[in-house]
Amino acid sequence: MSKAGVLPPWLVLDPLLRGWLLEDVGRGDRTTNGLLAADVTLGSAKWIAKAPGVIAGLPVAARVFQLLNEKVSFVTTIDEGAFCKPGQVVAEIHGSLDALLMGERVALNLAMGLSGIATLTNTYVEKIADLPARLVDTRKTTPGLRLLEKYATAVGGATNHRMGLDDAVMIKDNHIAAAGGIGEAITRIRAQIPYTLTIEVETETIEQVKEALEYKADIIMLDNMPVDLMRQAVQLIRQQDNGVKIEASGNVTLETIRAVAETGVDYISSSAPITQSKWLDLSMKIE
Repeated sequence: MSKAGVLPPWLVLDPLLRGWLLEDVGRGDRTTNGLLAADVTLGSAKWIAKAPGVIAGLPVAARVFQLLNEKVSFVTTIDEGAFCKPGQVVAEIHGSLDALLMGERVALNLAMGLSGIATLTNTYVEKIADLPARLVDTRKTTPGLRLLEKYATAVGGATNHRMGLDDAVMIKDNHIAAAGGIGEAITRIRAQIPYTLTIEVETETIEQVKEALEYKADIIMLDNMPVDLMRQAVQLIRQQDNGVKIEASGNVTLETIRAVAETGVDYISSSAPITQSKWLDLSMKIE
């Protein structure tokens, strides 16, 4: 299995990676610098999977080492998004031994975290693989890691929701309360945004769904609705405007996601693949 996930350009990611390296290296790697002269001793290493899962983040790991020394060779032996088995070699690295040792922790941490997200995401995706509904992620991400965590969900087979508040309009319950109603919120916001932006509205009742339809929301979210009520809302929306996209959200679990998908929604959003994922154990062995 290899899923599509597109990384931002290094122009965007390099400042993040440099910051994380600076956090770890500080004023210098006391251990490595005490043993090795910079860029003198060459070495090789293998990355080995210690648990089964979906691999994600290998290009990012390679970049970590190359920021320390551009001559480091990081050759993957498994495709990004593929399943790995315990004991399987997923990458082979060659270059200055000081760069390999100095970059090991940051590179491994990123790859293990992203692989864990991709692995759990894929578990959710497989639950509804034969249905039209698509799993999407949320903005419940680790500050500073959103771009990479959302990349990992895409590698695992999910579709990205908005990256940030500027991507699209999402009118949530607190916005509705602040505006005095869904219709007022849509009317005021639509008058100010670029025409290319979509407007999504969070609804909890059939009456709110009807109001969102009346004011031409592009996407209607059915939030924390019981499955029977969700099915009723889907039927209403399809009858009145088949062009409106429907998203289900709220306490989606591996046990409930299929029932939600069977209501006929287009998208199911869940923070669980990121917030509940467990790191995939990887190790680096110097040869």
